[in-house]
Amino acid sequence: MWDQALAGVRKHLITYTKNAHFTVLGERPSGLRGDLSPKMDHLVCFMPGTIALAATEGRTEAEAKKRGPWGKKQESEMALARELMKTCWGMYLVTETHLAPEIAYFAIDDPPKMEADGIPISNPISDDGHGSWRKDYIIHSQDQHNLQRPETVESLFYMWRITGETMYRRWGWEMFKSFIKHTAVEDGAGFTSLDNANAIPAVWRDNMESFWLVSSHLFP
Repeated sequence: MWDQALAGVRKHLITYTKNAHFTVLGERPSGLRGDLSPKMDHLVCFMPGTIALAATEGRTEAEAKKRGPWGKKQESEMALARELMKTCWGMYLVTETHLAPEIAYFAIDDPPKMEADGIPISNPISDDGHGSWRKDYIIHSQDQHNLQRPETVESLFYMWRITGETMYRRWGWEMFKSFIKHTAVEDGAGFTSLDNANAIPAVWRDNMESFWLVSSHLFP
């Protein structure tokens, strides 16, 4: 069932951004015959870790390659997990607070480039305040809130444990520092969601989501 579901996702929902060629897992709100919407909720960012878990059957990548079965299918799925993870990390870096919006849209080609058309090589992502990759992220005013969601850090945790690549651990640490800097309430009273993650100072909501307690245990 998982293999069938992922095959459908790859065939119908995976596309790439115009400038940096980031991988996007979009939506088809009108069904398969309708247009692809280049929209990713933060919720989608559970997928990189889930794809990696399935490809390795819960083992580290090194162990999975030794014990098998391992082939082009697993290599392809791990590549997809890595690229989606990069896109989710970009959702954090692109805002002023370095905390992700609830939803991001992406600049894509028309018609959209699909996986079957060939997988482009994505550009590096850097936190220098510049870079053409930033043009690929479109944040609407109604979507710029941050609800302390755990999906990205959950995937980072799995990607670090599975691949052993310290980059994912570093990204998690950078996220943690941003949460401390912009959402920690005075006198140790907790952490708050944000009305606007794309403004400095961040605009607070005066509430702490219950799933924040999950997130805080996952920072690697």
